[in-house]
Amino acid sequence: MSDPHGPLPPKYQWGQRVQVVEDLFNDGSYPDQPVDALLAKSGDMGEIVNIGTIEETKRPLYLVEFESSRFVVGCLEEELLPV
Repeated sequence: MSDPHGPLPPKYQWGQRVQVVEDLFNDGSYPDQPVDALLAKSGDMGEIVNIGTIEETKRPLYLVEFESSRFVVGCLEEELLPV
């Protein structure tokens, strides 16, 4: 059964610059990097390059390209601050 309220609206927008508020580690999404490798450290700056929705929770998922590592990492709203 679908959620009558639909997905939650995103707080941030495509192209917006953001800062990550906690260290982000590889959960296996990057097979060429060791699991638990640091992908972005707290304070790193990036740009939102895409916005999706987590199906199970209907929450926004932001794909952020980080300047320091050039990795594109999926982030939740609580992991980001606007710059």
